[in-house]
Amino acid sequence: LWFASRMTARDVDPYLDTLYSAFEMLESGITTVQHLHGWRIAPAARVIGVAERILKAYEDVGMRVSYSYALRDQNRLAYEADETFAQRFPAPVSDDLAAYLKAQAIPLDDHRGIFTDLWEKCGRNTRDRARIQLAPANLHWCSDEALEALRDWSARYRLGMHMHLVETAYQKEYARRRSGGTALQHLAKLGLVGPQLTLGHGVWLDEADIDMAADSGTMICHNASSNLRLRSGVAPLNHWAARGVRVAIGLDEAGINDDRDMLQEMRLVLRLHRVPGMDDVVPTCPQVLKMATEDGAATTPYAGHIGTLEPGRAADLVLLSWRQIAHPYLDPQTAVVDA
Repeated sequence: LWFASRMTARDVDPYLDTLYSAFEMLESGITTVQHLHGWRIAPAARVIGVAERILKAYEDVGMRVSYSYALRDQNRLAYEADETFAQRFPAPVSDDLAAYLKAQAIPLDDHRGIFTDLWEKCGRNTRDRARIQLAPANLHWCSDEALEALRDWSARYRLGMHMHLVETAYQKEYARRRSGGTALQHLAKLGLVGPQLTLGHGVWLDEADIDMAADSGTMICHNASSNLRLRSGVAPLNHWAARGVRVAIGLDEAGINDDRDMLQEMRLVLRLHRVPGMDDVVPTCPQVLKMATEDGAATTPYAGHIGTLEPGRAADLVLLSWRQIAHPYLDPQTAVVDA
């Protein structure tokens, strides 16, 4: 019910909010961000207005952004239909809640209109620093009709999709009740699984799911800080890596210290998965660096243009003051990720 807690929160100008976050990201060396906008208020015109303010902030600060707004068409506050959930409360609360949830509903055709409007504003993804992706918010938030529509839009416009999936054990159980199997199996039946799909979190994927992700080219965005803060669990990163799943590193809005420090997040990923045992394969500094750069780039519309330093690609360079890092002493063989 964390969404309910935000219903009474004061409004913050999305331009200023995004600008502040962008400054923090730039400070830690982030030049490109996958901005998944999860909190949006109907009607469609307001969603577009907020998106324009967010995109303007990134334009003014000079960052690249892959922008998505999270599509939801059901179960807005709980793992059941809005109408059913509202009826659990006594009157007049039930009536007020039902009216509020109904007002937040955006028809699927309007969702497509939001996407195409932003797609056109970004020059049909030809702009240098602002492009659009699709984002089914999560399995419990999307009907099969919405998922199939997003699948079709992804194919038609040749766009990637970013989708939070089995972040928590509750989401895993919801998928079992809804489909009789796992969340990823359900997505596979609907034709969404493949290299165009990035899964956010994936903490509760089982072994068969991990095999499916590896075999299909489905990518995963690992949000270590967020998983710890929300008690979601520790993602099986070592199993993903052993199976050959391509993994990016994300912040899911903020890191462990609310400062969007990607260097700190990389160090957390490196140390969190150093399980004991001589025979266990654990992440190395080069692997974690690759997750944060090349593999992160692969989840965005800028794949092939950023993520590595080579001829023909963007020269995204981050300069670190080694004097500050190494003071008063640091073994010169220590990698930046472990420093």
